[in-house]
Amino acid sequence: MRFLLVLLVLTNNLFAQKWLQVKAKSGDTRIVLLKKHKLTDQCSKDKFLELNKMNSKDFLIKGKAYKMPVKVYAYNGKSIRTTIGISNYDQARALQNWNEALVANSIKSKSYVKGGVLWVPYFLLSCYEKYGELSESSKKTLVTSSGSSVGGIVTHKIFGSKYERVKIVSKKLEGKIYYLVSGHGGPDPGAVGKYQNKSICEDEYAYDVILRLGKRLIEQGATVYHIVKDPNDGIRDVSLLKCDKDEVTYPNKKMPVNQVKRLNQRVESINALYRKHKKKGAKFQRMIVIHIDSRSEGSRVDMFFYHYGKSSKGKTMANTMYLTVKAKYDQYQKGRGYKGTVKSRNLHMLRKSLPAGVYIELGNIQNPADQKRFTVVENREAMAKWFADALRKL
Repeated sequence: MRFLLVLLVLTNNLFAQKWLQVKAKSGDTRIVLLKKHKLTDQCSKDKFLELNKMNSKDFLIKGKAYKMPVKVYAYNGKSIRTTIGISNYDQARALQNWNEALVANSIKSKSYVKGGVLWVPYFLLSCYEKYGELSESSKKTLVTSSGSSVGGIVTHKIFGSKYERVKIVSKKLEGKIYYLVSGHGGPDPGAVGKYQNKSICEDEYAYDVILRLGKRLIEQGATVYHIVKDPNDGIRDVSLLKCDKDEVTYPNKKMPVNQVKRLNQRVESINALYRKHKKKGAKFQRMIVIHIDSRSEGSRVDMFFYHYGKSSKGKTMANTMYLTVKAKYDQYQKGRGYKGTVKSRNLHMLRKSLPAGVYIELGNIQNPADQKRFTVVENREAMAKWFADALRKL
């Protein structure tokens, strides 16, 4: 159903705003109007009734203007956070995704950047603590709606300014959910090696590879969660990645110093999302963990893959990734003799996480030859591509 948006006059005050108003057309109901605006949560439904002094049994009147649980702000031209006075990066990204979804579906005529008008749904403002994860996790509703058709563009700030705009090239992985975990992070840099007389940290390179993998999966229509997140470092096209300690655990939790507590924090985050998606009918959920090994400098190792011994799905996943990588080596480095392996291990992340998973070691951070596998930008991109190619086969 089409409907007429009522023009709202904005003041110059940064925080002055009004509720979006919509005139009901023939056939419109409260649920229809909310659904058109991607407002399906209970918070939005309750607020609509409150704003319009209605109860759930009341019908809409054709031609009458109704207040929507969406506030309208004059965009300040700088950022969503400074426009509405919030500091949470994930919350701002969820607001951006929601606005872009409405523009893509012709509910909103212009983006807030071009039109200067930012719409802020009540559930992402006042109900964020309860429904905030929904905005990040339900990418089928909020994110892929702006890029649901092949060729659409979705924005993911986590990839950095150069790569944040992701083009959907297929829907091969639509409905599939991936939890991507780069090893260590925060207070723990993981293994530390030397490259060009500089320290290189395991967590930084594992993170860059897993970001690249995440981007490729999203391009294929997948829903992706990066369980380890860095607020400043997106995909970086440089050989030497600066070591830092500002990584957090999804959605935005400070990492404990204790290793077991840190791993449990990641497991809890993954399992909470897994249960939520399973309750909604998700049939395919997988976890990928990436590390870099540390051995003696003279020990060179190829990529190897671990799975939990009691998980047949994890074993299939590990074998598929192994065979794909081996085929790539056979294709591009004939005669080299790829010596990667697949083994079962009783690792904490594999054992405790609900989704079937695979644990990947990219090489030996101490070995100069292995270092090229992840310090060379093109090699990091190649590994991400190979892993994505393998996951499309599952």
